[in-house]
Amino acid sequence: MAEHYNRAAERGVPSLVWRAGQQRRLEMIRQAAGERMHGSILVDGCGLGTYLERLAEGAEIAAGLDIEFERVREAHENGLAVVCGAGEHLPFVSERFDLVLSHEVLEHVADDRQSMAEMLRVLKPGGRLALFVPNRGYPFETHGIYWRGKYHFGNIPLVNYLPRRWRDRLAPHVRLYTRRNLKRLLAELPAQVIVQTTIFGGYDNIIGRFPRLGRLLRGTLQALERTPLRALGLSHFWVIEKTAN
Repeated sequence: MAEHYNRAAERGVPSLVWRAGQQRRLEMIRQAAGERMHGSILVDGCGLGTYLERLAEGAEIAAGLDIEFERVREAHENGLAVVCGAGEHLPFVSERFDLVLSHEVLEHVADDRQSMAEMLRVLKPGGRLALFVPNRGYPFETHGIYWRGKYHFGNIPLVNYLPRRWRDRLAPHVRLYTRRNLKRLLAELPAQVIVQTTIFGGYDNIIGRFPRLGRLLRGTLQALERTPLRALGLSHFWVIEKTAN
């Protein structure tokens, strides 16, 4: 059990069900992609392939990559084209894809700068990367923390507001990002930012338990995305277009 939690902490937990929160993000990806949805698509860190399955509809080619062999095998059994590998060394030729999706994955990789460079390498000029990563401004650390050598699962309040060195001692298994952090990752890479925003979650678990309260919470928080308080959002959503080298 401890090994299961440690692996989940270090590499995240793939989506097992499809709900309103995932559907909303899918529509954001589709809007960002435009006509690229009909071209070649890569989901980098695809988990069990929940996003890959839907992005494959209408695509010329849709492939996924994940570092966990068990996830890759299960995705294969569901008929998806997935390979096992690491984001720092994508096993694809340069300028292969029209669209790359990285959904809450970059924070888990060993080298996020190298992974960003690899995603841009495999994009065609004019291709786009749809990127979701956790926001440091969110009031809860959603990946849990380590305390006295033991992992504690759950949404831990205010950890992300601690000085970086203290926060990283509590959550060494996962990064979180500011806008400045993301800009540094893109420095000197052939990229321009098309969309740069912060979004709140779908809160489907809360809605499942407390429907009225959950829907009120979701509506209120998502309305804040149109205000400066979006800085407190759960995730950054950036759309990055590859420029000519």
